[in-house]
Amino acid sequence: MSAHKYELMLIADPELDERALKKLVDQFLKVVTDEKGSVENIDIWGRRKLAYEIAGKNEGNYAVVNYTAEPATSDELDRLLNLNESIIRTKILRKDAK
Repeated sequence: MSAHKYELMLIADPELDERALKKLVDQFLKVVTDEKGSVENIDIWGRRKLAYEIAGKNEGNYAVVNYTAEPATSDELDRLLNLNESIIRTKILRKDAK
């Protein structure tokens, strides 16, 4: 098994302020660093209007993260994100796929 590059985009509850959003993202990325992965970039976009309503919300807080990790670590990150009520939607893309 070898590590791969990933891009995580998440949309969090619009009620979170930027500091709370950053803290939430950092909390999830601990899974990556604890498993010997690395986080290259965290880009907090802040509150944006959603293209369509999700879970009764018209806005969401966006964050995009580039990281390198084992596939199992990425799966665990995805699982934890889906369990959190503050996270409206996530998408993890593998960046180094041929």
